[in-house]
Amino acid sequence: MSKLEELIEQYCPDGVEWKKYYDVCDLIRGITYNKNQEAKTEKEDAYKVLRANNITLYLNTLNFDDVKLVSKDVVVKPEQHLYAGDILMCAGSGSKEHVGKVAYIFQNMDYTFGGFMAVVRCKEDVIPRYMFHILASHYFASHLETQINSSTINNINRQVMQSFVFPVPPLPVQEEIVRILDAFTELQAELQAELQAELQKRKQQYSYYLDNLLNFKNINRGGYQAEVRWMKMSDIGTFYSGLSGKTKEDFQNGNAKFISYVNIFNNPSLITNVDDRVKILEGERQNTIQYGDLLFTGSSETPDECGMCSVLTHHTEEKLYLNSFCFGFRFNDLSGINPEFMKFLFRSSVIRKLICKTANGVTRFNISKKEFAKIVIPIPSLAEQDHIASVLDKFYFLVGDLTIGLPAEIEKRRQQYEYYRDKLLTFKRKGA
Repeated sequence: MSKLEELIEQYCPDGVEWKKYYDVCDLIRGITYNKNQEAKTEKEDAYKVLRANNITLYLNTLNFDDVKLVSKDVVVKPEQHLYAGDILMCAGSGSKEHVGKVAYIFQNMDYTFGGFMAVVRCKEDVIPRYMFHILASHYFASHLETQINSSTINNINRQVMQSFVFPVPPLPVQEEIVRILDAFTELQAELQAELQAELQKRKQQYSYYLDNLLNFKNINRGGYQAEVRWMKMSDIGTFYSGLSGKTKEDFQNGNAKFISYVNIFNNPSLITNVDDRVKILEGERQNTIQYGDLLFTGSSETPDECGMCSVLTHHTEEKLYLNSFCFGFRFNDLSGINPEFMKFLFRSSVIRKLICKTANGVTRFNISKKEFAKIVIPIPSLAEQDHIASVLDKFYFLVGDLTIGLPAEIEKRRQQYEYYRDKLLTFKRKGA
């Protein structure tokens, strides 16, 4: 018999009490501020604000890659500071998978947290670290799935938490569970970090070759200077919008395919074999996608993720429509354009930096097509485009093959940990 089994036999042989969230915890929402109250440097009299992007998805750890600074003119209540034992939670997001992700605060921190965030603060009946594991478990995930699916807003409010019920064993049992899970978490984090590092190395290798081949400024290619035309986007094509005038009901049992935001974001070459459907009426005027079109995501929570590009690189007779949160670009003349080349060009760091500069916003950033139209891109000869596309395609698939196994292994280890964690947190309900 393990120590945990012994403790369960000693303290709760007849089962474990299940308690409502507010019986054992409080929920504190973060501060609100506007763009004019943001500070530029830490030298200013400013608060450091943690937001959703500061919690790493699935790892449930803090990162400080992009900490917002706001003026101390903003009202911050004492309970809106971060203290040891707090659990920082993403309470609102445009993406459902980010809602509810958590990170544990191990020590008092000179930070506050934004309005789309919340802090879980435990009372005496529950150990904060135990509560952290509960919030990262299937109990909370299943609860959120039910609550969010019944609402159009991805938001954790008092009502959502009030209905959350979970097992709260005696403190000695909680302590042993925390000890076991923390040890397992540390091992899991080490293994995942190693795999992530290897995966990142592969991606960096690909990015190096991508940017090197697509840098046409003062580059001698095999003993000759590549001939390149530098053209403004507005001079070589036109932008068009995605679906308009559609309701939620139009995306249920639709009769036509549409290209989703995620499809564009994830794929340099557009995937057209999709199940995403929208209702299109006979005679309805909506833009359709054609061979060679560049498709862009129109907005994101960060400017660095705005304007991701996917290209329709093959001919199709099927009508394809574009998600309303995206926009397209159509070349005036495709005779000197290789779409396979364009899918790499618009994912290169040089062009990505130019695109990101056209995004503006505060909590959500949107591409300005007026500014986008001013971007100047390199267009080498068609033979040069063909050559570059051929080289990068081979390298892209090679790197893809090398990295397929790594994400799969990461996911496998994550699932193993989650299974073990959920098993440890499963108790017989007292009185059941």
